[in-house]
Order: sequence, then structure tokens, then C-alpha cells
Amino acid sequence: MRKTNQKRSLAVIPCRNEETAIGSVILKTKRFVNDVLVIDDGSTDETKKVAKEAGAVVITHKKNRGKGAAIKTGFKYALDNNYDYVVTIDGDGQHNPLEIPKLLDNVMNNGHDVSIGYRVGNDTEMPMWRRVGKRVLDYTTGMGTGGFITDSQCGFRAFNRKAIEAITPKLKGEAFSVESEQLIHAHGSGLKMANTQVTCKYNGLQTSTKNPASHGFSVLGYVLWVVVERRPLLFVALPGFICVIIGLILGFYTLHE
Repeated sequence: MRKTNQKRSLAVIPCRNEETAIGSVILKTKRFVNDVLVIDDGSTDETKKVAKEAGAVVITHKKNRGKGAAIKTGFKYALDNNYDYVVTIDGDGQHNPLEIPKLLDNVMNNGHDVSIGYRVGNDTEMPMWRRVGKRVLDYTTGMGTGGFITDSQCGFRAFNRKAIEAITPKLKGEAFSVESEQLIHAHGSGLKMANTQVTCKYNGLQTSTKNPASHGFSVLGYVLWVVVERRPLLFVALPGFICVIIGLILGFYTLHE
């Protein structure tokens, strides 16, 4: 039972080996939320130490389990400690903490359950190959969200408690597919989602240690599996129907000839 009626917000920052950027991200983020939680996902550098010195609560995974596992740990912490709102933001500095109020406004004041950072505009330093890969994943994720197209891979988001309670038990993936999985389960739970324009920084940042191609294909494979699991007819009945139509057309053409 809650001891206060005051609305409380928590920033969840999943990270691994981000000792250079994490301190700055925490200090900027603290201005807009009540508390900051860092999930140290098996770092081998001084990430944990720097995060604590910057004023964050730190939960450490002894082994690297993946971003999805880190997000689930953060969500469970938020539920256990009665937070009303959660902001997720990456620890590598690509997101601008000054934009947190925009994300929170959609879930605090505008009737939405999930506010999704949408990376567009001239201030978005996203390489073209990332833009192309992102759009493929956006439209694939859209097949599981009733056609709702958004920035499916942006980790800069805000959630109300209703959304966290609905999504957390359904998250199964432990890697970078977590962003798409969140959206698919949010749609399945009837949550209201909104796009919120944000910027991002890539120049000079090491945003991932994983090969981009293998990263993209692994996310795509898992997203397709989630979509098929939730909407099997989309991948069974629809292709079958198309094949029947093509067969009929070819049959009529053959008879005509």
C-alpha cells in the first residue's frame, strides 16, 4: 500500500561499460525525475562506481544478460517501489535528458499510457544505414501493433504505472528486441501510445559493441516470432489466400488460352 498520494517518477538507465558518459547522463536526468536507477548489465569498467557517485541507485547484473533483461529489472524495481511514471533512457549519451519533460507530459497530462521518442529532424544524427534498418523494423513491428508506425527501436520512452503493470509480465526477450516487444504488448493490452519528437546524437559515440548487421537481423527475427505468436493468421491465412488467388488467375488464363 502506498504511503503517499504524491506522484513519483523514476528514470531507468540500462547500460554496460559506459563509465565515460553515464555520470553526465545521470546528473542531467536527475533534474526531471524523483530518482534514477542504473542497471549495470555486467560492466567490466567503472560504470557502477561512477553511477553511484553521480547519485543513482545501481542494480548490477553479474553477467551481461542483454538490454531486455536490464529493462525488465528496472520495471520490476519501479513496481516494487510504487513509482507512478518511468522514463527509460540509454546510458551512452545519445539521448538528450532535457527532452524528458516532453515525454512525461504525454503520460502525465495528455491521457496516454506510453510516450515513444520519435527520432526525426535536422538534429537527429542517424546514419543512413541505420535509418533504413530502423524503418524495416518499424514496419515489421507495425504488423503487431495494428498498423501503428513509430520509432520502434528508440529506447527513450515514458510509461505510466498502468503500462508498466501490463507490459512487464509479458516481456520475454532479453536482448535489443525489447523496444519492439514493448510496443506489441502495449497494443495487445489496449494501451494508448503517442509519438513524441526527440533528437539523438550518434557522432563520436560508440552506441553498440555488436555488429550492426547481426544486431538488426537478430531483432528482426525475434520481432517476427512475437508477431507470428500473437497473429498467426497474418502469416498463415494471408499468404495462403494470396496463393489461391494467384492460382485462380493463372488457371483462368490457362483455360482462356
